[in-house]
Amino acid sequence: MEQTNTTTEPTEQQIAQWQRDTFENSQKHLASKGIIPQSVFDKESRYLAPFFAVWKIKSQNGKSYWVISGRLPTDHVEASVAATARDAIRHFSFQWQLKADEIVQSGIKEQTQLDFANLLVNRAHGLYEFFEKDELWTNEPA
Repeated sequence: MEQTNTTTEPTEQQIAQWQRDTFENSQKHLASKGIIPQSVFDKESRYLAPFFAVWKIKSQNGKSYWVISGRLPTDHVEASVAATARDAIRHFSFQWQLKADEIVQSGIKEQTQLDFANLLVNRAHGLYEFFEKDELWTNEPA
């Protein structure tokens, strides 16, 4: 009798593919903003498959950026705003809440924009929950 894997845990191969995909999405996002990626800081980047990855990427212009990608909007900020990946996800969480508030306060009635605002709020709250879980950050530099 053949056994099948009924667990929902991703395999190492699936996680590796997910990492490559989120990294590629992060690079494409930066490129779409006119920022050409040069290298990644592996030791400072963090991921929680299949939810999100936070990559610290150095660009050809000499600046470094935190880029978040995964089951949420892909976004970036200059690395100077956050010392660690943990601080970066807190920053994204706050920024997304502010962006969502701006959309709602602007009086926009377009459903697509309102849906995006709701998505930002939802993902911002989820990110902050990850930020608060100390057990996820045991290897994070102090």
